[in-house]
Amino acid sequence: MVEISPDASPPVCKVMDYGKFLYDQKKQQGGQKKPKAQVLKEIKFRPNIGENDFNVKINRLKDFLADGHKVKIRLWFKGREIVHKSIGEELVAKIIDTVSESGELDNEPKFEGKNLTLMVLPKKLKVVKKENVSPKNEVQ
Repeated sequence: MVEISPDASPPVCKVMDYGKFLYDQKKQQGGQKKPKAQVLKEIKFRPNIGENDFNVKINRLKDFLADGHKVKIRLWFKGREIVHKSIGEELVAKIIDTVSESGELDNEPKFEGKNLTLMVLPKKLKVVKKENVSPKNEVQ
């Protein structure tokens, strides 16, 4: 016997499986949305990336930023590609230009071994406060 609503007059009780009742209550409480935590996502690029592959990765990067995640961009040099750092720097400049409307740079690009890394943060949305004036409240 489970008491459903103790405040009612008379209190309402129901014969049911108590374990199932507790499970359903826990499920209903867990269904409430929690604020999303900011997660660090990583996208890897290569210096000699094709145009379409570049666009796919940029679109994925913009999706991550739209969801409110930090994104670590890693430009990965393999073998003798490290000799041509200028190609990588041009690619990073291109990435920064294309992502500038949806994200902002957290730190400057830096070399860590054979990787050129940089962090991009989602842009903060500016909230404009409106005055509480409605046309119904105006006195003429």
